[in-house]
Amino acid sequence: MKTEVILTHNIVGLGGESDQVRVSAGYARNYLFPQRLAVPVTGANKRQLEALRQRRAEREAHELNTMTELAKGLTKLTAVIKVKAGEDGKLFGSVTTGMIADELKHQFDITLDKRKIHLEHPIKALGEFEVQVNLHADVKSTLKVRVESTTPIVAPTEAAQAEAPRTEKRGRRSDEAEKAEAAPADKGDKKPRAAAAKTEKPAKAEKPKGKKAE
Repeated sequence: MKTEVILTHNIVGLGGESDQVRVSAGYARNYLFPQRLAVPVTGANKRQLEALRQRRAEREAHELNTMTELAKGLTKLTAVIKVKAGEDGKLFGSVTTGMIADELKHQFDITLDKRKIHLEHPIKALGEFEVQVNLHADVKSTLKVRVESTTPIVAPTEAAQAEAPRTEKRGRRSDEAEKAEAAPADKGDKKPRAAAAKTEKPAKAEKPKGKKAE
């Protein structure tokens, strides 16, 4: 069974102050009326519509100003989200609008409904992204989101540099080993050469015996 009520407060998904809407009788009786969010449609209550419309206009103007200022601030912020990622930089899962809203609250004390954050594509990689935020029907903004890994990612160049010293050390040890193996052979060669040098040394020429002077 439906009943018609006049909303006295803004209710997301239902309407704003002064709107006349039809809801279930149980919802009106058990929630809207006790919480003073709505009143029955009567002649006396209809006379309050102008006051409700005025209050609604003031609320919406305040929300517009607040969201406009927030939009300017969001463009200057970068929300950092730390997640688990593999060695290739791919995430185990994806970054959600709920995670972004939580970090806005944690890092900047900004309370924002996650439904106002719009992701065109799921974020499944590390890096910096620009996310659209729909703050108001007339106000949109962007927010930078930087996704970082909770574990350091080793770049390929760094890995190659880390391996280079090890290779160089192995090369030096090999050179030293070769020198050590060649050393005994060199010493053995020196002795025959020395002996050959002594053997091949020409004998001193004998002086011719001259005649004694008379």
